[in-house]
Amino acid sequence: HVQLVESGGGAVQAGGSLRVSCGISGLMYSWYCLAWFRQAPGKEREGIATLKSGSSDDGKTKYSDSVKGRYTISRDSTGNTLFLQMNNLKPEDTGMYYCALDPFPSTCDTWSAEYRHWGQGTQVTVS
Repeated sequence: HVQLVESGGGAVQAGGSLRVSCGISGLMYSWYCLAWFRQAPGKEREGIATLKSGSSDDGKTKYSDSVKGRYTISRDSTGNTLFLQMNNLKPEDTGMYYCALDPFPSTCDTWSAEYRHWGQGTQVTVS
C-alpha cells in the first residue's frame, strides 16, 4: 500500500529557507496528483502546491496565492521523493506540513483536501 513519510521540517528565522521532503513507497498508480498541504494551529488544512504525475499534464504545478513565488514543488528523477523548497519564509508559514497523493490527476486542479493518501506531517516553525 502507498506510504508517505515527510521529513525536513524544523525551526527557521523569517526570511530563511527550508526544504521538506516526502518519501513515497508502495506506489501502485500510473498517474496521480501529488500535493503539499499545511495546517496552522486553530486553522483548517490548506492546499499550497500540487504537481501532476503521469497524465498528459505530467509535471504541471500549481501554487496557492499565499506561497506563489516563494515555494517550489518538485520530485526527484525516480518519482519516489517529493520536495517542497520554501524561500523567504514568514511567521505565517508556520504549521504542520503534509504531503498527499490521490490517484486522480484532476484532484490537482482544485484545492480539495479529498486525497486518498496522507503522510504524518512535519512541523515548520518560522519566527
